Amino acid sequence: MTTQSTMDKLIEMRLTAMSDAFRTQISDPKMKEISFEDRFGMLVDIEYSNRKSNSLKRLIRNAGFDQPDAYIGDINYTSGRKLNRSLIERLATCEYITEHRNLFITGATGSGKTYLACAFGMEACRQRYKTKYVRLPDLLLELEMARNDGTYKKVQGKYANPVLLIIDEWLLLKPTESEQHDILELLHRRRRKSSTIFCSQYDSNGWYDQLGGDDSPFANVKHFFTLLGKMFFTPYGKEFFSYSGKQIFTS
Repeated sequence: MTTQSTMDKLIEMRLTAMSDAFRTQISDPKMKEISFEDRFGMLVDIEYSNRKSNSLKRLIRNAGFDQPDAYIGDINYTSGRKLNRSLIERLATCEYITEHRNLFITGATGSGKTYLACAFGMEACRQRYKTKYVRLPDLLLELEMARNDGTYKKVQGKYANPVLLIIDEWLLLKPTESEQHDILELLHRRRRKSSTIFCSQYDSNGWYDQLGGDDSPFANVKHFFTLLGKMFFTPYGKEFFSYSGKQIFTS
């Protein structure tokens, strides 16, 4: 079997990184001093690393982050922001995802809600969790269009299936009755099997009115929060974050 034939077969099996590395080994005289087992191990390591890297890039691309460059390590912890660094780093381990908890980030426009949510999402991708980012207005519009063209279940699944879903601009606008049902259906499908990050300008006290008050499908507030399952609230801005009694913001 010729060397070119071997490389062609590697490419045919989609082992392109391994093929390139094999070509490099052949052209490097120093490689002759290395045992076959070690050289083969090097080829496998290169292919494995390349596939892991491509998998991460694909997860990040499919997540559709608003800020794909967000990074936990770049968060500004200056004293004026009063951020609880240890808790943010704990959340970055994605422990809340394994426990199927939900994260709420609330605060004024420009306080950094989206950046922080995307940073948590990036960490989820690095741990190979399928993640999806969407603005609630865009999500509701997409569901409305899907209802009209017969793809409603498919689009619901698109947002119900990711292990981590980030919903930005949560309740920025008061949803219609139809949109309230869409939200309820999505939360119902995601309950007890996934985690959701909600970013909102409203704290939880304002959600009831935004969801239609007594005339909405969320009138039973206890049922709504039951759908969300285990959770912790994280007001962002002048208030504080809390996670099981601990604060992300310190006073």
